[in-house]
Amino acid sequence: MGKINVREVFQNSIYGITAEEYSRGRSNAEVVKEMIGAGIKIIQYREKDKTMLAKYRECLELRRITKEAGVLFIVNDHVDLALLVGADGVHVGQDDLPVEAVRRLAGPDMIIGLSTHSPEQAQAALKMEVDYIGVGPIFLTNTKKDVCAPVGLEYLEYVVQNIPLPFVAIGGIKEHNILEVRKRGADCICLVTEIVGAIDIKAKVCQVKASRDCS
Repeated sequence: MGKINVREVFQNSIYGITAEEYSRGRSNAEVVKEMIGAGIKIIQYREKDKTMLAKYRECLELRRITKEAGVLFIVNDHVDLALLVGADGVHVGQDDLPVEAVRRLAGPDMIIGLSTHSPEQAQAALKMEVDYIGVGPIFLTNTKKDVCAPVGLEYLEYVVQNIPLPFVAIGGIKEHNILEVRKRGADCICLVTEIVGAIDIKAKVCQVKASRDCS
């Protein structure tokens, strides 16, 4: 089948991430269906506090849903889980398994994303077999419990000017500040609680797209 063109998928995109804790009592499957219905083409499964069995069962369901919709499905942290459910990719952090080890397990066609928080980490990523990087957290975020301090818009500008890899801007991004992120050159932007915590997810995504597209 060959490798998915990440740069193409990331163009002018919203990157969706699950966060059941903030989803107003809705299951991840319900939220993902609503995100897909709103036109989101990239979904990452990220649930830190569930058992591996629960994660496996959820990922099987989400892989089925995303595959039927033709949506990219990424699993956070766990390359074994990504492989078992047939995900399109895995996203790892600086303290997870090293990219070279993940690539050995994942093979040449699985997408690998890597979180970065500094110019040094972004430069290092250029020498790794990663398909995209996460750039952030741009602003203060409470979604991740072990997150580092905000890196600000300066780091985003550095990546835009110096790093040729596809990237997703992430961390504390909301409807009210997405324009600032977009103005700095981010093409793929992640909003977590703003979307999963919305009463009407489709309406919120439409609002976010409208504010993102303003010049």
